[in-house]
Amino acid sequence: MNAQSMTKDFTQGNIVRQLFWFALPFMMSNALQVIYSTVDMIIVGKFVGTAGLSAVSQSSLILNFATMVCMGFSNAGQVLVAQAVGAGKRKEMNEIIGTLFSTIMCISLILSAIILAARVRILHIMNIPAESYEKAMQYMLICGAGLIFTAGYNVVSAVLRGMGDSKRPFLFICIASAINLILDYLFTGILGFGVAGAASATIIGQAVSFLFSIFFLYKNKKAFGFDFRKESFRIKEKYIKMIAALGTPMAIQSGCINLSMLFVSSMVNNVGVVASATFGVGIRIDDIINKISQGIQYGAMPMVSQNIAAKKPDRAKQVVLYTWLFSGILTIFFVSIYFCFGKQLFMLFSDDVLVHEMSGEFIKAILWMFPAMAIMRGTNAFIQGIGNAKLGLVLSLLDGVVLRIGLSWLFGLVLHWGFFGFVLGYGLAPYGCAIPGFLYFISGSWRRRRTLAEEL
Repeated sequence: MNAQSMTKDFTQGNIVRQLFWFALPFMMSNALQVIYSTVDMIIVGKFVGTAGLSAVSQSSLILNFATMVCMGFSNAGQVLVAQAVGAGKRKEMNEIIGTLFSTIMCISLILSAIILAARVRILHIMNIPAESYEKAMQYMLICGAGLIFTAGYNVVSAVLRGMGDSKRPFLFICIASAINLILDYLFTGILGFGVAGAASATIIGQAVSFLFSIFFLYKNKKAFGFDFRKESFRIKEKYIKMIAALGTPMAIQSGCINLSMLFVSSMVNNVGVVASATFGVGIRIDDIINKISQGIQYGAMPMVSQNIAAKKPDRAKQVVLYTWLFSGILTIFFVSIYFCFGKQLFMLFSDDVLVHEMSGEFIKAILWMFPAMAIMRGTNAFIQGIGNAKLGLVLSLLDGVVLRIGLSWLFGLVLHWGFFGFVLGYGLAPYGCAIPGFLYFISGSWRRRRTLAEEL
């Protein structure tokens, strides 16, 4: 493996072809990553029942919150790596990667400790149904302890994305998915370990995937661009400041959206265990769809970063336009599936007839969200790619806090629309991010920004 094989130059060549083939492994990786928890829910729904399904779906929200905070800082590192590649500053990459690895590991350990220490309080705040409480506690305890492996995989993937490598993250997630699938059925279905078995299968799969990725990259360290020396893991002041400045808004941005899901979920949980399970299944299905389309955003972001750093803003703009095209096609496809097979999708997760009946309300409300998500794939990739983390934070606060919680409260409680209102508010909130982001992009004001590559 030569020294350039993990790095791709997106500053020249056919944009459509590059975006499609670069984003495709990310789309597949994201789909498999969601399968981790999706397989958990399907098997738990079959072998443990509605209470177990509610427990996994609700406790997963807490764990996703912690994961997304780590991903916010990982994405900051990805932007720095991508702009270093675009500007031809390869010598700086070793220090950026080392600082990023150490920072994310420390953050994940802190978050893990908080989750384990405060898990009882957290579940009470979430209004977890009594039937699901003990099971949710088991799931949060096991997965919370293994958060470092989830964060580790994400930081490796972020660095590789920044370098223009999308195939190896897909390989690593395939390993995790295969192990998770086998152990999930063994622990939960055959051995009868219940929710604890599903959590153990997930963490073991992620741990093996992360350790394999580290071993692989160590064996190919010259091509990876990081020497793995002990001193290289020291946190460099220059880069920790840049990661903090860029990553803190991104982490808050990621965390706010998941935090808002906790509030909405708490309101839904008051309706009862069936509503809790239905919302949990619906969010999981929605997560599969969004994560697949998010692969296009992941593909576009390094392309934007490289071209901005290389002083090719018009080419970066074209990347966004084609991102909208691809995400629009996917949106039409997924909306069609929801219309035709929505109830059948819910039946894959649960045998509860009451969940099947309530699924229609969820589908009618959540479909309003899809056009906004299609727009956000392009605008979010652009805003993050150019390093405008502050704008990303403002838009996410508008989406995740002001509108997602506010609209769900308005429609569900004030207007007494109940479960349908909660989901509708959740679905309309992304327009608070999509519309302003679109206006910022077409305004062209971003052309006056100083690139991060100039500061490396």
